[in-house]
Amino acid sequence: MTEMLLIQIDRSEGSLQRLIGLIERRGFTIERMSLAEAGLHREVRIGVRARDAGRAVDVLARQIDRLIGVRRIAPSADTVHSEGAVPCTA
Repeated sequence: MTEMLLIQIDRSEGSLQRLIGLIERRGFTIERMSLAEAGLHREVRIGVRARDAGRAVDVLARQIDRLIGVRRIAPSADTVHSEGAVPCTA
């Protein structure tokens, strides 16, 4: 199941690289990604899939929220949760 997240990050050097690195190190695969410039920030819509059943997207969202340069994170409107999944509430 691909979970969609909407993340607003600073346009500072390395911010996108830190985001992608964290997602991959935490055991998720990036299925799709789109980027839009929004003034001083970037809006990243990213679809992630856990590599195994022991990974939870809400835990990933909390870790992303602690990254330097992240301004906002929310589940995207097109996220579809499987039965028993906990929605992202970051």
